[in-house]
Amino acid sequence: MKLFITASLLTLGLVSSTWAANASSLLEIQQRWAQINYQMEDDAKEAAFNDLAIKAQELVNAEPNNPDDLIWLGIIQSSTAGAKGGLGALSLAKAAKKSFEDAITINPSALSGSAMTSLGVLYHKVPGWPIGFGSDKKAKELLVQSYKLNPTSIDTNYFLAEFLYDDGDYQGAKQHLDIAQKAAPRPDRPIADMGRHEEIDTLMEKVNKELKQ
Repeated sequence: MKLFITASLLTLGLVSSTWAANASSLLEIQQRWAQINYQMEDDAKEAAFNDLAIKAQELVNAEPNNPDDLIWLGIIQSSTAGAKGGLGALSLAKAAKKSFEDAITINPSALSGSAMTSLGVLYHKVPGWPIGFGSDKKAKELLVQSYKLNPTSIDTNYFLAEFLYDDGDYQGAKQHLDIAQKAAPRPDRPIADMGRHEEIDTLMEKVNKELKQ
């Protein structure tokens, strides 16, 4: 949708070529992230995420007040942390946290609240004190808040469902997985959609198993 709007406004002469180029670059980063996240493994994944983080940082450096770029820098930083694993990933997780917080400060509704979703996931995944900054309370607050902002999002509903599953709320998890399964496809991000639906299906199997017990 963003690129459609961009193209339409360019036709009317209302959007600068620099803005359009940035939107195109961000889409390329989003598509590359999906390739790395869902089609690569182990050391190759970590190295590829590191390279992609450099490109995302370049976008942020060019437009430091663009929340969309900050969100995707944070997503790549957190993905790199996940690929790296262990305590060595904590500095990357902290960097991602700052990127998301900066984006929220600028515009909490940017990319339909994706910064809140991603920050909620970080709070859920990162160990708590004294090792890290993880907090299930903060995670739930952010994930619920992002859901209220974008209740039909495939990502928001999946990550909220994942949190609820880990918290033992299997019925709640199932409800959000049902919504995620019905989310409208993203034509410009087919690999991301395919990968996310596989994750949804895997989690749904676990949820249904728990509900049958």
